[in-house]
Amino acid sequence: MKLTFPLFVLSLIASTTSFIASATNHLTIEELRVEKAQLAMPMLTDYFDWSKFKGKWSTITDYAVGQRAMNQIGDELWQYSKQQAQNGKLVDDRPLYWTRLSIHSYVKSMNNNFTQAELVSLLESFENSSRGYSDMGYVKVTDKRIFLTGFDPFLLDRNLKQSNPSGLAALLLDGKIIKYSAIIDGVKKTITAEINTAMVPVRYEDFDQGEIESLLAPFYALNSVDLITTISMGRSDFDLEHYPGLRRSSTAPDNVNVYTGANKTNPLIPSLLKSPLLGDEFVLFSLPYQAMMKAKGKYKINDNRGVTILVSGKDESAKAEDITANNLAELSDKISVQGGGGGYLSNEISYRSIVLRNKLGSTIPTGHIHTPRISGFDEKINQAIIAQIEAMLIQALTEI
Repeated sequence: MKLTFPLFVLSLIASTTSFIASATNHLTIEELRVEKAQLAMPMLTDYFDWSKFKGKWSTITDYAVGQRAMNQIGDELWQYSKQQAQNGKLVDDRPLYWTRLSIHSYVKSMNNNFTQAELVSLLESFENSSRGYSDMGYVKVTDKRIFLTGFDPFLLDRNLKQSNPSGLAALLLDGKIIKYSAIIDGVKKTITAEINTAMVPVRYEDFDQGEIESLLAPFYALNSVDLITTISMGRSDFDLEHYPGLRRSSTAPDNVNVYTGANKTNPLIPSLLKSPLLGDEFVLFSLPYQAMMKAKGKYKINDNRGVTILVSGKDESAKAEDITANNLAELSDKISVQGGGGGYLSNEISYRSIVLRNKLGSTIPTGHIHTPRISGFDEKINQAIIAQIEAMLIQALTEI
């Protein structure tokens, strides 16, 4: 199903998306990590057979043919990664991430007749299809539709073998049918939902170029799904982030080692297509959190209402202060340092999605799930986390 939406929406959001920053053939920091990652994780080298693409790519000189080839290999990688995870053959999000970068590196290193602009566009096609952006149609007959996003692994210079449960959730839950059955007024009723997913990069520039707005605008413009949840790895338990904040304050780099210069006493407003991102300092999520908190599993599920604001000290210097808000009105005159989801891209994807929802007048319940944090990779812990995410979504069916 191809999603379309009015032209006025296009003027509101970003129509150009990821990898504009990689407009040269030089390998990025992300791509330069691939060789070291393959040595550290030998299963990466024979994870996905793209030898036919290698043999064909060097002979392609026509842009249209190249675009079809890039779309195809990206979709094949996405589908293969889902199948491997869902069939239990390799329940791991990392091979998709590193194979994507390996193909990127190969394409950028080959001599060809494409102009620089064409090469950027071709890489963009591959990037989108390998993240599931070209596979967002709902094909099954169900009562409800759910869309969720996961993230790539991140902070890889700290731990090259790091996994991200949210990315694995995207692989394991894409295309899945969930259902909730209950006896209501003496009658057994069953609600079904199809889940669709996509994988989001951990790069500030992609966010600034409107990747999240471009991805989600069709859903909000058409009210075509019944719930949207963004997911990322967070703290010790599950956190449902009540109040996302506008500003970045994390001192951590993204996956291409870009630092924003922000910190807790100097929180910065992100961009949208070279202009400051417009919105209130804090926004309110709309997930059916009370139902979702009933989901059984290994971990506690918190309704996180904690945020960090900027205040003036006695010497008029700025300082960060942690507070807990009972309602959005309490935050109306505050300057955001951290939303419930922190000051990094986890918070930002939630903030951007809610602001976009509100601008487009959508009624789709939207919000962010922070999963428990893992160190490196642990298949059993990852699967326990994903099982509890699924249980939360099943509980949500009672209210959406």
